[in-house]
Amino acid sequence: MEFEKVTNIQGVRLLKPIVYEDDRGYFFESFNSLEFNKNMPLRQNIKGDFIQDNHSISKRGVIRGMHLQINPHEQAKLIRVIKGKVLDVIVDLRKDSKTYLQNFSIELSGENKKILLIPTGCLHGFLSLEDDTIFNYKVTDYWNKDSERGIRWDDPDINIDWKLKEYNIENIIVGEKDRALPYLKEYKD
Repeated sequence: MEFEKVTNIQGVRLLKPIVYEDDRGYFFESFNSLEFNKNMPLRQNIKGDFIQDNHSISKRGVIRGMHLQINPHEQAKLIRVIKGKVLDVIVDLRKDSKTYLQNFSIELSGENKKILLIPTGCLHGFLSLEDDTIFNYKVTDYWNKDSERGIRWDDPDINIDWKLKEYNIENIIVGEKDRALPYLKEYKD
């Protein structure tokens, strides 16, 4: 597996698996604990091990996010798209970081098989670009209601470019819980 730094946001890495293809299809390791743990630049921003997998299916135009969990149940995430395509978005919410409030987006798909490592302290969300997009992510702690936080996907101070025109998406779908998230100026951690 290749590990690539794709943004200046500390701890964010793109993992590119080695894909073995033939006339039957393909095979690749989407996660290998030994390989991951021996790569110190990856490990230094991750507390604990990945302990849970989460799975979602989304229609085209669905925006999920922007979410994170704070101490004592903060989560690092290892994410990938199994089927379909998303614009994946990260915002650095770590106040002591040189890249505080900077955001980064990347297209992940079942076709490109890229895997993204998101360290703790970063908001995460995505825009589904195809119907029936299957999204999978590993986390380093269990979900905890009291540690759950988020900021609205359309916060003007963060100013995420969701590329809606570029992807020709006119109607977005945002869940009630995500529509109720606070703006950055109202956010409390």
